[in-house]
Amino acid sequence: MGVIEDMGDQLARDVLAAMDELGDERLPDKVARVLLDASPTMQEAFLTAYRVRVAEKRGRAFLDKVLQAKREGKEAPAGPRDTLSH
Repeated sequence: MGVIEDMGDQLARDVLAAMDELGDERLPDKVARVLLDASPTMQEAFLTAYRVRVAEKRGRAFLDKVLQAKREGKEAPAGPRDTLSH
């Protein structure tokens, strides 16, 4: 990664941790607005890293539920409707 991507990713990690501590689900939006005033490039790097980390977290949580259901002999949770073409 480049310097901007590294900085955006670290900020995204810090914001995700702070969201839990502060209980503020709007924190990423607030940080993004602050960044936009200073550097649209940095804002984009932050938003990209934040979205990717949130998506990975959701995907991992789903995978954990599917594996847990399998191990317990239960029915796996239904995934989202298929919107991708195969």
